[in-house]
Amino acid sequence: MTQRIYDTHKQAIVDFVPQQAGKVGMYVCGPTVQSAPHIGHLRSVLVYDQMRRWFRATGHDVTLIRNVTDIDDKILDNARAAQESGGTEEWWALAYRVEREFTAAYDALGVLAPTYEPRATANIREMVALIGELIERGHAYQANDGSASVYFDTGSWAAYGSLTRQRRDQMEDAADSEPVGKRDPRDFALWKAHRDTEPATASWPSPWGDGRPGWHIECSAMAQRYLGDAFDIHGGGLDLRFPHHENELAQSRAAGQGFANHWVHNGLVHTGGQKMSKSLGNSLFAADLLAQARPVVLRYFLGAAHYRSTLEYSAGSLAEAAAAFDRIEGFLERAEEYIVGAAEDRAAGEAAAELYLAPLGGAATTESLPAEFTAAMLDDFAIPQALAALHEAVRAGNSAIDAGDGDTLLHRAIEVVAMLDVLGLDPRDSLWGAASGNAAADTALDALVVGLIEQRAEARANKDFATSDAIRDRLAGAGIILEDSPTGTRWSHA
Repeated sequence: MTQRIYDTHKQAIVDFVPQQAGKVGMYVCGPTVQSAPHIGHLRSVLVYDQMRRWFRATGHDVTLIRNVTDIDDKILDNARAAQESGGTEEWWALAYRVEREFTAAYDALGVLAPTYEPRATANIREMVALIGELIERGHAYQANDGSASVYFDTGSWAAYGSLTRQRRDQMEDAADSEPVGKRDPRDFALWKAHRDTEPATASWPSPWGDGRPGWHIECSAMAQRYLGDAFDIHGGGLDLRFPHHENELAQSRAAGQGFANHWVHNGLVHTGGQKMSKSLGNSLFAADLLAQARPVVLRYFLGAAHYRSTLEYSAGSLAEAAAAFDRIEGFLERAEEYIVGAAEDRAAGEAAAELYLAPLGGAATTESLPAEFTAAMLDDFAIPQALAALHEAVRAGNSAIDAGDGDTLLHRAIEVVAMLDVLGLDPRDSLWGAASGNAAADTALDALVVGLIEQRAEARANKDFATSDAIRDRLAGAGIILEDSPTGTRWSHA
């Protein structure tokens, strides 16, 4: 079997051959924990969970590193804005609270925990070392205004722009820092000098002076620390190609690393034909989605499109996904009833049903999968074609039940269970909780809604009633009713 994968850097579908046989090293850009998770975050993390599960099914040992950016301009800005309105939450408390919301949403969707999830603030030493090496190699310099800021010299790296096929003289100025002290406005920040307007806790010592890391250096340093100088796959959203991934590639290669052998990017999410964004006011938050659908159905919807395509969300999307998933669940129920009923006694029937239909818990291998499913996954993770194979097996299994063909039913049932396992969609799996996902959904939904309630309470305390009302309306739109009392706010489903 030869895995094929679209490499964004090469702009072609290529053979995927791990650097070490039987092992796959993946680095995925995780969230900047500045605000609540939305559908784009969920779609992206699910894409790489699907890939990871497929690599596991094909016999690979996967190391997946997914970082958390917990120090960033936006985190500091959001915390400062809240404090200026009377809030008390420090930037690091904001980052940790939001990080927990992301974790709850990922868990609700059945996303496997990464092998490791490093935080940027825990890897400052590695970033400082990498910056120092870039300076020694002549690819970085300290700001000429006497501050502690350090910039990557884009003009020193001839391959700069290779990931996104851009010429340097056609690029926009770097927007990650002020152009003060730069040799060229396209140079990007590796280290940002501490400002008097920023809290002292958001500053670390370095050979150039106190400050904090730039966004791009974080991932290069953490990928090197946990995956080595070279690894197999770097993944992330399509919107990260430039400048984030372009800058990662440049600084890591300039430091002498092989870095990622393949670059993979997932498509974005559109709502009503428009790209989802906060500025357009059309963001779909995890709390909203989990209030509208069972987590396993939400996972089905988010993972049904090809990972490189744009995912279109509309008012009927989750209902359509639920209907499709109901057909799968209905077959599993019919198959169990048939197997139990066809046996000589109930005990024997239940044992047979357990043998053929029990969730595999991540143990599926390619031997149990239909050739069409395997071919689809080998072809750049073609999930739509893989789902077509799943639904065809369901259709054939139902026909076998109608015809009383027990042998064909068992064959198809084994395939369905294996495919669901690979896709992380078996509704009976323990990852969905004791009641087909209800426990997981309630846990995640509570964490996400409580976070919004805390934001609303802070807005009300600051007499920011527009924000307070907006949060209430958003929750109401997702079927969440708030009840205020002297002892606090409680929430319930409408």
